[in-house]
Amino acid sequence: MMNNESVAKGYDNMMADRDAFLTRARNCAELTIPTLMPRDGHNSSSHFDTPYQSVGARGVNNLASKLLMTLLPPNEPFFRLTIDDYDLVELGGEARGQVEEALARIERSATQEIESRAIRVPAFEAIKQLIVSGNALVHLPPKGGMKVFRLDRFGVQRDSMGNLLKIIVKETIAFDALPSEVQEALIENPDYQQTDSKKECDLYTCIKREGKVFKVHQEVYGIIVPKSMGSYPEDKLPWMALRFIAIDGEDYGRGFVEEYIGDVRSLEALTKAIVEGSAASAKLLFMVRPNGTTKIRSLADSPNGGIISGDANDVTTLQANKFNDFRVAQETMNTITERLSFAFLLNSSVQRNAERVTAEEVRYMAQELETALGGIYSVLSQEFQVPLVNLLLNKMQKEKKMPKFPKDTLKPQIVTGLEALGRGQDLNKLSAFLQYLQPLGAEVISSQMNIDDYIARLAASLGIDTQGLIKSPEQKQQEQQMAQQAQQQQEQQMQQQQMMEMVGKGVPAMAKGAADAMAQSAAPQEG
Repeated sequence: MMNNESVAKGYDNMMADRDAFLTRARNCAELTIPTLMPRDGHNSSSHFDTPYQSVGARGVNNLASKLLMTLLPPNEPFFRLTIDDYDLVELGGEARGQVEEALARIERSATQEIESRAIRVPAFEAIKQLIVSGNALVHLPPKGGMKVFRLDRFGVQRDSMGNLLKIIVKETIAFDALPSEVQEALIENPDYQQTDSKKECDLYTCIKREGKVFKVHQEVYGIIVPKSMGSYPEDKLPWMALRFIAIDGEDYGRGFVEEYIGDVRSLEALTKAIVEGSAASAKLLFMVRPNGTTKIRSLADSPNGGIISGDANDVTTLQANKFNDFRVAQETMNTITERLSFAFLLNSSVQRNAERVTAEEVRYMAQELETALGGIYSVLSQEFQVPLVNLLLNKMQKEKKMPKFPKDTLKPQIVTGLEALGRGQDLNKLSAFLQYLQPLGAEVISSQMNIDDYIARLAASLGIDTQGLIKSPEQKQQEQQMAQQAQQQQEQQMQQQQMMEMVGKGVPAMAKGAADAMAQSAAPQEG
């Protein structure tokens, strides 16, 4: 089946708008990790120039690791499922506790799905692409793992609000991997016959919005691949075009490295100058006076520690005398390195250069740096986390791993990233509040403060599920009753023991009194 309007032509039209972003992405990759966005014509076997400095690569890897641990924390759901009271009544009016327990099981199942499909490995690659190039395309098919596409492999069109309108992906596929009917059609295709390499073909995937659904199909040289046509609702599209920094009115996003490209480029130039200058300065050359008495041959052939005849004034060493110049370059390089360390959240930037640095100061600085990523978290939560949750829930419903709820009943709420920063602020406020109350004394705090509510808020700010960890009011009341009963039993036992002791002491006295009375009655009375 031939397509009248070739997707390949649409992809070529998109390249004009993409070239400026792609050029900046390649410039940023050359100064950080060159393999993330190679130049045209480069492949896995090509030679890549290594940067003179490693601060850019360290910063990208460190920031990507922090974002991955925040967006997809291990062994912990990154979202919570909520349901309104009105929807709860519509579902039959089940108890809130039972519903919350069922939703918690669904959250744990979704987390296990992430672990079983090994999503974190491609997610880490996508985050690095976002940091360097600002764009990445992620495909999460119903079966298998996640696949990541670089910016040079896809084109995007968005409306003025940033909503997706069209995505075209370009892949290279082996001719033998195509369906038989497509192979037969390609053999008769004149465009395919004119290609130099007939072992590989360019496969184009087009994802286009039509109303509230996305139409998807694939084609090779204008021939639509059978069984590739389909449609997805807008909230269940398995293709996610991610942006690191969203700019209004632009189809593509901006990278994190691009915002600091000036410092990275300056650091690269200074590091190169110092390295090359140090290598030149380290070169050892002896100069001998042409009219001197010292012979060059004697100096060159003599072993270490040997004795030759000559004048010390005839021999000197070549020196660059660039120490002061190198010192200025080194101090400037250290300043730029410190700025970049702060930007990329490197641990070395948290601790200031001083003899005594308190742990509270380190924690405060680390939190300040994490808070600076609030805008980045908000973009990734809406374009990556929320679609990922919808896809996982849809897959679990199809596999009957969770009950099917009415549409728009379950509302996923992201609890990592920006929400985690908010909880961190609450934790600091709670800690400061308790510190301000310390001078009042423990008795005043216990009498004026609701300890149960404080513990609940503290656990919420730390993101800890207190179910089964903190005693419920029913458990406390039951333990109180058991303690009262145990105390009553203990008091009864003590009373019985006291009575037995009294009885034990009273029996001999009574026996003695009875014996004395009998003796008196048996004695003869004087008449």
